[in-house]
Amino acid sequence: MPADCFHGISPVTRFIVVVTAVLLLSGAPGAPVAPAPADAQALDLAAIKCKEFLKLSPERIGFVLMWLDGYYTADEDPVVVDFDNAKTKANKLGDYCAKHPALNVITAAESVLSKP
Repeated sequence: MPADCFHGISPVTRFIVVVTAVLLLSGAPGAPVAPAPADAQALDLAAIKCKEFLKLSPERIGFVLMWLDGYYTADEDPVVVDFDNAKTKANKLGDYCAKHPALNVITAAESVLSKP
């Protein structure tokens, strides 16, 4: 992939693309990419299960991951988007959800994204 492939793309869009690619490549193998709770405009992360989360569109997964990253970022943390760290977090959550499909997403995120 050329180094300038993201030229003119906003950092948020770049983040979504990177996180989506990571999840698709390392998430649940063979999992279909279909909208899980239909075309819901809001997701209750305490209600949606990991199995359903992994079936969301890549765009929705990216939005949820961005929200979770902000949710688990402390007020005193620097206001920096670290793409490598985001990729690591996305991998951890994708792997955890694949192994625990019946858990709700917020519980899975708490297990892998919260600070000790």
